[in-house]
Amino acid sequence: MAPGLFKCVECNEDANELHRDYSNGILKITICSSCKKPVDKYIEYDPVIILIDATLCKIQAFRHILFNTEINIHWKLCVFCLLCEAYLRWALLQGSQSNDDPADIIRYTKEWEFYCMFALASLELAVFCIGVLFILWTAQCCSGSSVEFTPLLKALLLSSYGKVLLIPAVIWEHDFSPLCFSLIRLFVLTSNSQAIRGEYQQTPTFMECIHVKHTHRQRKITVHSLSFT
Repeated sequence: MAPGLFKCVECNEDANELHRDYSNGILKITICSSCKKPVDKYIEYDPVIILIDATLCKIQAFRHILFNTEINIHWKLCVFCLLCEAYLRWALLQGSQSNDDPADIIRYTKEWEFYCMFALASLELAVFCIGVLFILWTAQCCSGSSVEFTPLLKALLLSSYGKVLLIPAVIWEHDFSPLCFSLIRLFVLTSNSQAIRGEYQQTPTFMECIHVKHTHRQRKITVHSLSFT
């Protein structure tokens, strides 16, 4: 990874290196110049610990995965999660139908229903990502900063890993399945929000955007009034 592309997992500041390699194999973790904490403590952690922290929706774990590693499986993970969600919808649809006709046309129809569920899940994910990116673009424009869509999209796709839990929920079906599905969706949304927070140290709220716009308008009015005096 090129220098200057690392991020501090605590304060999200740029860093040139994660550790320094001294002689005799001695490594020393780099200390962030902003928060005076280790730039990335997770470089010493086992991957299982990192996965647990990401499951617990810790921002530091998301920043480590997004900025300080070279993980590029977000598209593959996206397709797999879409397949999981499509299978869930298809299974629920088949459970509501009582036709057990083994004819070929019935089997082909069920297969096309799965493809339709996959297309529907893909469309919903695309609309969701576009909506989130548009809201973040509007918020960042209000604060006068720029937006990089590629890291944001990667964060949204990687943080949707919770959809994999839909498969066990379908396999071990019980009376509380609707509650499990709702909790899984809530977990995915929480992971998405934490990943976005990991991308930006502070995303301006709607009221902050209104305040910035109002302040800018007041300055324009003041300058316009002074030009006539």
